[in-house]
Amino acid sequence: MDLSAYLRRIDYDGPLRVDFETLRGVQRAHARAIPYENFDVQLRRPLTTDPQAAFDKIVGQRRGGWCYEQNGLLGLALAAIGFAVTRLAGNGASPASHLVLRVDLMGEAFVCDVGFADGPFEPYRLVEGPFDQNGFPFVVEFLSDGGFRLVNHPFGMTPGFTARGPDEAAMAETCRWLQTDPTSPFVQNTVACARGGDGVILSMVGRVLREIRPGGVEKTLIATAGDYVATLKDRFRLDFPQAAELWPQICRRHEDYERRRAARLAAEGG
Repeated sequence: MDLSAYLRRIDYDGPLRVDFETLRGVQRAHARAIPYENFDVQLRRPLTTDPQAAFDKIVGQRRGGWCYEQNGLLGLALAAIGFAVTRLAGNGASPASHLVLRVDLMGEAFVCDVGFADGPFEPYRLVEGPFDQNGFPFVVEFLSDGGFRLVNHPFGMTPGFTARGPDEAAMAETCRWLQTDPTSPFVQNTVACARGGDGVILSMVGRVLREIRPGGVEKTLIATAGDYVATLKDRFRLDFPQAAELWPQICRRHEDYERRRAARLAAEGG
């Protein structure tokens, strides 16, 4: 791995020691610089759990990525710095549908996760109980089998995930399923997430932009393909004009969702 190229990509020029200051600084810089996105899935470009492939895409092409890529790249970089990193298979929407990193440092265990989209922004100690980051509340729960559960904040896209240990084969299989099966949420929707400079979490599922703060969510409906591409560039730091190719299906999905929603509300009202 070319660590210097990665550090330039995330605009990090802080210390490179095996300590918490470096761990926190690298993760924060990564989360600020690199958006979460699934456009390759939507464009039917195959993805893997190989961290070197993630490096080539995110650093070489200045793209974003989903959890297997984001945390794969972060884990590769942290290991290059000298941290003891373990890749854990997390269960979210399906088994092994999330890659998360455990970092053992000076007798403590930390969780590093830049691939949970709207989840924790910084490393958090693997200690049971609630914690807060940037005003967003999270909870770590220990499981009877030795694993743990992260409970996401109330405005999160997903409620959380569980993690128990490494399982590279399961992650590789689920990675394939998530990008090919029609029932996969990543096949069904375009997704992008990023961190704003004021602590806001930006989330765009389909054509709905959400600005998430601890006090609530503000929604904006994106009007045109040009606005969509411009929003990705200006708000998500993703210069990806090819996203315009997806606009017709994004609009169709949104219309289908609104029709189903209206029918459900009518049925509930009747």
